Amino acid sequence: MPSATQAGGSPSRLDRSIVVTAALQSIDSFGAQGLTMRKLGHELGVEAMSLYRYVTGREDLLEAVVAMLLTGLPERLDNKLTRSWQGYLQSLAHEIRRIAVDHPNAFPLVATRHPAAPWLRPPLRSLEVVEDFVSRLSDFGFRDEQIADTYRSFSSFLLGHLLLEAAVRGADTSPVEEPVDEGDADVPNRDGRVDLDNSPNTARLRGLLSEDRSDEEFEASLENLLDRLELSLSQ
Repeated sequence: MPSATQAGGSPSRLDRSIVVTAALQSIDSFGAQGLTMRKLGHELGVEAMSLYRYVTGREDLLEAVVAMLLTGLPERLDNKLTRSWQGYLQSLAHEIRRIAVDHPNAFPLVATRHPAAPWLRPPLRSLEVVEDFVSRLSDFGFRDEQIADTYRSFSSFLLGHLLLEAAVRGADTSPVEEPVDEGDADVPNRDGRVDLDNSPNTARLRGLLSEDRSDEEFEASLENLLDRLELSLSQ
């Protein structure tokens, strides 16, 4: 676990990246439920209030951990596989799974709604990832409605499998409780708005991506499961 001294010899050498990295390491070791600003400050060798120079509070810290896990994900995909839409989805699925396997205690954070854009479905809750998803499928010739349908079914598949896998690996998948946030800092993006200026494709599909089709998704998934079981039993 990095300390303020290790980071540069004094608490003044802390920065947001060091604080967020320490938070992720703490979550990896002890889970997100036990993470507090006081505990993290102690691990970094500083007072909890010193951390508010870099994060606005615990919720901001948890969001920053998720951002750290997802940032740059499109660049980590297999360039050869992504030449087809099937290969793109395979590579993306395996990269998301890598996060769940490497950070099972942190993955439930990825599997929660984006506070600034609740219409983004976990675990594809990063604007960077969703913009890449929409852009690539559009380039492969998908219509907007097909992209939205694929986004819903693909994210549901990932969430179901990977949240269960994280739980099997010992993660606490219950919602992270919000303790009294030391310093009384405001939760960022409380108004539920997110800037889509740099995500034109996601902005274009926002209406379609926001549609609630949970009933038909459940029935379609159940029918697909029964069809696979019937095929397996008939062989």
